[in-house]
Amino acid sequence: MNVILFDSDARHNFLPLVATRPMGELTIGAMTLRARWERFLHASASYITQDYLQPKYPIHIASENLVINAGFLATPTLCERVVSLDISEALLWEEELVAARLNEDQFEHLLEDEAVESLKVIEGSEQLELVPLKHLWQLTRFNGRVLQQDFEMLSQGRRSEALSPSNRLIGPIQNLFLEEGVKMECCILNLTTGPIYIGKNAEIMEGSTLRGPIAIGEDAIVKMGAKIYGPTTIGPGCRAGGEITRSILSANSNKGHEGYLGDSVLGEWCNLGADTNNSNLKNNYGEVRLWNYKQERFEYTGEQFCGLFMGDHSKCSINTMFNTGTVVGVCANIFGSGFPRNFVPDFSWGGADSSYRTHRLEEAFATAEAVLTRRGKPFTDLDKEILTHIFQETAKFRTFK
Repeated sequence: MNVILFDSDARHNFLPLVATRPMGELTIGAMTLRARWERFLHASASYITQDYLQPKYPIHIASENLVINAGFLATPTLCERVVSLDISEALLWEEELVAARLNEDQFEHLLEDEAVESLKVIEGSEQLELVPLKHLWQLTRFNGRVLQQDFEMLSQGRRSEALSPSNRLIGPIQNLFLEEGVKMECCILNLTTGPIYIGKNAEIMEGSTLRGPIAIGEDAIVKMGAKIYGPTTIGPGCRAGGEITRSILSANSNKGHEGYLGDSVLGEWCNLGADTNNSNLKNNYGEVRLWNYKQERFEYTGEQFCGLFMGDHSKCSINTMFNTGTVVGVCANIFGSGFPRNFVPDFSWGGADSSYRTHRLEEAFATAEAVLTRRGKPFTDLDKEILTHIFQETAKFRTFK
């Protein structure tokens, strides 16, 4: 089975997180959207995505192709329905394509934005309880239910590694799953509110308190005395400390020190300085607004709790304070006292008490290369081309020099 994921029409609502990746690489629950489809379908997936991202995420085309909208959460019932599609059949939801099985010629027509001939629409999508992702804040809103589903999938038919007796467990032991190589001593885990999954070779340092549902990825480190409330995802290779609630840290990002992070999503390769705090609730308990890149304005979210959304490779200094509903673009470097603006454009350099300037490409490249090298990862020419495209596309938001 050849699976190809495509970005939904709502892709622009997930900027800046999707500026550097297809929608299928967004993290929610214990893994990316792509990884979840691959596990349910027992297949590997490639992408139809934006032209500037396509070289890093190439398409693999076969004689038969299962084309799936990455903007829908994979569930067992949806996957069963998708797999049952025959050639030239498509599943729609409110006139939006969910999935289709296409031969090579049909797929080429799809790539060229031409009508796919003889495509038969299959009814019954309303019975599948589909979960479409349309807005940035839905990542944290839906994270709890997805964490529960992922825990069941990852633990089914498998035996957890043993828990050291130095830890204190509250709730049913079947709500805990430890992969091989997990290091954890003298911690408190509350499983009454949801399951906790800890990935391979992760380390949970002594004194940490975890309240499920939580997923901690492979090689992640939770620092001493951390307080993590679910639903929260700590991605592979992340460093997590202080107080975290209802948040998602994508792979290889750091919030390693004291400070509060709530109802927030960090992209990859982000770093929050010591004692960074964000507000996730307005003083008047009102509805939170978030910056929308396509509309070029703030939009109402319908949410009362809404925190920080930060694009890849962005950093902030010690004691940074983020207002409720702040969006920070890609490769921003924020420092100084006071509250930064609620929208910090991509490639910004500065803070509330100083003038912003443009974070020049060569500076951003040097930092990104240094950060990736520390983790043994290459900073490739493709990465540079992607960041260059983002730099050019977001220039209109940088009204400073």
